[in-house]
Amino acid sequence: MTIAVPTACRGLRLDSLLDAAGAWLLALIWIAPLLFAVWASLMPSGHALDFSGSVAPTLDNYQNAWNAAPWGLYFRNTLLLVSFTLVGQLILCTLAGYAFARFEFVGRELVFMLVLLQLFILPEVLIVENYAMISRLSLFDTIAGMGLPYVASAFGIFLLRQAFKSVPVELEEAARIEGCSWLGVLWRVYVPAAKPVYLAYALVSVATHWNNFLWPLIVTNSAETRPVTVGLSLFGAPESGVNISTISAATVMVVAPLMIAFLIFQRQFIQAFLRAGIR
Repeated sequence: MTIAVPTACRGLRLDSLLDAAGAWLLALIWIAPLLFAVWASLMPSGHALDFSGSVAPTLDNYQNAWNAAPWGLYFRNTLLLVSFTLVGQLILCTLAGYAFARFEFVGRELVFMLVLLQLFILPEVLIVENYAMISRLSLFDTIAGMGLPYVASAFGIFLLRQAFKSVPVELEEAARIEGCSWLGVLWRVYVPAAKPVYLAYALVSVATHWNNFLWPLIVTNSAETRPVTVGLSLFGAPESGVNISTISAATVMVVAPLMIAFLIFQRQFIQAFLRAGIR
């Protein structure tokens, strides 16, 4: 006995297959440059484009790349930069998000809209003004000078405001009855409730400022403050000789920490945005 499959079910199955095929195709296009960088980094010099499989892979390119530039200093500077920026963002965005979510004051919605307007302004547009301000503050060629213009994050304020608005008001009232101050309520009620959002935002912030290039290039002059992105651009400059295998090894070293962090926290990252990103 033959069971006929409804036409609607067949169309739905075809749509699902097309969606899956499209997702795989986009994933392959996205990851292709990274796969090539990994492949080239393992090939001997002059064989980066050899895909025959006849050349034995080697890790010498990583050793050569590491010895050719002060990468330890670059990584230290980058860690200091992302830490300084993230700590400043978390403090400022937490206080601002809490104020916009729970306090009533004249012009609150207007001020919040003005904050969101920052999302429509490219950081490159403000480079001249930021440069002038950093120079006046004598923060040129410092970690603080690189991170200070990014401490006020409209995206972080918006995300934490949305997370705080989803916390039941009854929890706040109970904490107030127990004698907590406004900062006590924030620390004991709102911050613990928004932990997944903090983790997701931290990943976004670290990835953004780890990969930031133009502003650090402008405000740094020495290796003592130079981050990995600027160091990588100088390392791969034509004046220092172009070796695709060695440059690919250096590129993989720079992006590997971010890839590992995302693979470890990807579930919390996605769940946080699905739960609190759009409310």
